Amino acid sequence: MSTSSERGVCWLVGAGPGNLGLVTVRARECVEQADVILYDYLSNAQILRWAREDAEIIYVGKKAGDHTLKQHEINALLVERTQAGQKVLRLKGGDPMIFGRGGEEADELRQAGVDFEIVPGISSTIGGPAFAGIPVTHRDFNSELTIFTGHEDPDKAETSLDYDRLANAKGTKVFLMGVSRMRQITNKLIEHGADPETPMALVRWATTPKQETLMGTLGTIADLVEKTGFKAPAVAVIGDVVTMREKINWFDNRPLFGKRIVVTRTRQQAGELSRQLEVLGADAYELPTIRIEGAPNLEEFGHLVLDAHKYDWIIFTSPNGVERFFDMFYKIFDDARSIGGARFAAVGPGTAKRLKDFHLKTDLLPERHVAEGLVEEFGNKDKHGDLENLTVLWVRGEDARPVVSEGLSKMGAIVDEAIAYHTVPETKDICGGQERLREEGADVITFTSSSTVENFFALGIPVPEGCLIASIGPITSETVRKHGHKVDIEATDSSISGLVAAIEEYYAGQSA
Repeated sequence: MSTSSERGVCWLVGAGPGNLGLVTVRARECVEQADVILYDYLSNAQILRWAREDAEIIYVGKKAGDHTLKQHEINALLVERTQAGQKVLRLKGGDPMIFGRGGEEADELRQAGVDFEIVPGISSTIGGPAFAGIPVTHRDFNSELTIFTGHEDPDKAETSLDYDRLANAKGTKVFLMGVSRMRQITNKLIEHGADPETPMALVRWATTPKQETLMGTLGTIADLVEKTGFKAPAVAVIGDVVTMREKINWFDNRPLFGKRIVVTRTRQQAGELSRQLEVLGADAYELPTIRIEGAPNLEEFGHLVLDAHKYDWIIFTSPNGVERFFDMFYKIFDDARSIGGARFAAVGPGTAKRLKDFHLKTDLLPERHVAEGLVEEFGNKDKHGDLENLTVLWVRGEDARPVVSEGLSKMGAIVDEAIAYHTVPETKDICGGQERLREEGADVITFTSSSTVENFFALGIPVPEGCLIASIGPITSETVRKHGHKVDIEATDSSISGLVAAIEEYYAGQSA
């Protein structure tokens, strides 16, 4: 953590409209560097997985009738922590300067004489309609865009909105935070001359897999809100551009749209699986059950890495092993050639990809991406030669099954085992996955290793009724069954991509 002798800074950062892929590069940099993060109701909590392990996370969310902290309390906290020399991140949904009170917070920081930076974000006023297939501008319909708020300062005696001007403005009109006042707003616009037949849409939880779109007209939308029970948060779009949704709606049509899928990998590794699921439209939320920690015997591990150049083969059975090995390697050596002439084997494409990140080619990759497949591939002497008296360094996790060492030893290899890391239960729920599973349930829970299974069930969270269990492969599936649960989906290819493909194939079969 920063000390009070250092000069603090406060970043006022736009988290975008909700989709993790729409967060800016600068926003992520700030999250990764922050000592303390204050985030609000409309910020995607998955952003917090980029935070440092020691970062202090404070929820300051505000929604109608439920304020964790009042605005003046948030302002005071930002100033206090920045003056203490900390790197403070204020994470706000959308853009901090578009109805986000970022201007007020910046002025408070200025008055206190502390450093601050404003990091714009994609506003839901444009991002939300785009994900619903509604362009806020279009040459065939309009050349103007008007944005206003549906939720003004409640302490104001009168509205500052000029409804006469708004009603008669040309082009598209977009407003935020107006679901609870929908009838009042639409009636005012119609009273001042707006055509009640003007197309209108509401987009709820825009850009996320929870996105819902309600279509109507200026004259009917309030009735539809009441009839359907449509709730905030939503962005409202008024204008002829709304009709374009019939032609260019793209987000709602993906194969896993709206499916709530739990990702139980570590905070650091969950992103890859979440991304692949989200590309297919899934609402992938993270509930890490394990955390990766370093080698239990660091000195022993370091000696084996030091001698890596003496081995004929180096085998990696996880991306974690690759990362930990080369973290140690480059603490010892400053030249990649120090690794000598060893050949490299990887259990699957994910591990091979991590080797490639270090500019190393995988010499052996089995067709079956499990330890048994690796041993079988080594048994092919025509391809890889005889293992008799060859030296092998197996870089593994502490809890790895002995399949590799036993199998290769039977072939005559001399196998040393470098325990690069071990897994421990994840005790933090920074992204709120545990709470969400308990409250909202899920359609699928994914498991990518036996350790994720063991630690999930140790949490004592019941599997929701009707929720499917998806496993990355037979070993993980066996662990699920030991806990008395059925495996509904099992990847044929034991990889992240294979798991995603199996889930997509399952749902394709259900809709056929």
